[in-house]
Amino acid sequence: MKQIELSAKSSQNDYYKWVVVALLWVVALLNYLDRQMLSTMKPAMEIDIVELQSATNFGRLMAIFLWVYGFMSPISGIIADRLNRKWLIAGSLFVWSMVTLLMGYATTFHQMYWLRAIMGVSEALYIPAALALIADYHSSKTRSLAVGIHMIGLYAGQALGGFGDTVAQHFSWQATFHSFGLIGMCYSIVLIIFLKEYRGTNHTQTTTVAKPASVFTSLKILFTNPAFLVLLFYFAIPSLPGWAIKNWLPTMFSDHLKIDMSIAGPIATITIAGSSLLGVITGGLLSDKWVQTNLKGRVYISAMGVFLAAIALFLLSRGNTMFYLTGAAFCFGFGFGMFDANNMPILCQFVSPKYRATAYGLMNMTGVFFGAFITDFLGRSVDKGNLQRDFAVLAVLVLIVLIVQLKVLKPKTVDYLDEAP
Repeated sequence: MKQIELSAKSSQNDYYKWVVVALLWVVALLNYLDRQMLSTMKPAMEIDIVELQSATNFGRLMAIFLWVYGFMSPISGIIADRLNRKWLIAGSLFVWSMVTLLMGYATTFHQMYWLRAIMGVSEALYIPAALALIADYHSSKTRSLAVGIHMIGLYAGQALGGFGDTVAQHFSWQATFHSFGLIGMCYSIVLIIFLKEYRGTNHTQTTTVAKPASVFTSLKILFTNPAFLVLLFYFAIPSLPGWAIKNWLPTMFSDHLKIDMSIAGPIATITIAGSSLLGVITGGLLSDKWVQTNLKGRVYISAMGVFLAAIALFLLSRGNTMFYLTGAAFCFGFGFGMFDANNMPILCQFVSPKYRATAYGLMNMTGVFFGAFITDFLGRSVDKGNLQRDFAVLAVLVLIVLIVQLKVLKPKTVDYLDEAP
């Protein structure tokens, strides 16, 4: 009888772990949608907020989010390792959705600027907590696929954010902010009802996950872990072309194909989003299967993805036709999707559950700061006509870090569960 009860409980847990992914998929979509749609609604907003007619002011508005988000990421990870993640996720969603709603009432640049900064704080609280929660619910057999499906939510939000101006033209930019803000605030109630903090035991041990050590001790443990330092470096360098593609690929399509941005933009973003979706699913499935027979399976799958992305950067640096550029963009998105699906799962092979949110927060910070740097650098590169050349330089950097990753990362377990402080 007891065996039957244990079997039923296990079956229920197998079902609910995918419910968690589904619930957080929507949050991931809203996370990127709410931050992204501002970039497309500039023409509508600058009529009412005249300061936005200045590209410099609009750049400041976009940059403040990245800087605040980056600085908050490690703090968010530290918080997520110590608080109930269900309430942290639901609370952060409610706050950034309320900020989105309030943006619809903004009448000055300064109001919009400070609201954007607050959004950076609240949105930064989400990713480390969400990925750590998914990692706890999923064993090594499904972890990469679960993370990959969650990443699709981010891609979907980014793609849908591109239609912000379309909605604004049919209604108004104020109504657009109001609508999506209300949707997020209502969905936070759904999370409160259905999302549960992980209370079980680890997947290969019977001991319950212990509370983390002090902040200083946690950081000391992470920064004295050579594997984590390599992962920090490995996460940051591919973030350079990741942000470069996200922010400058439409410009490359428009300039080199001699087509209007209204056509180049959707072609570039849809190609990247669609191929990334295929990449995270493929990379997740292959990684979860391979790691069962080879502890370095996730590392190899991630490396394959990064290698594809590097090859794509070389191709983009040489291409001047629609077929060539879209093919290279597809290759990059597919490879980057494989990379995205395996970052947290690889981290789980080297870092205890007690410190995973903190670790990912630090990784996220380095990625965002590298992204802010490359976005500014390539802006000057575009003005000088050197965008394609610099894409080739990025490819070389990515290949170097790929070699370091393959040489140094040698996991000893599918799921690191050492609880020693």
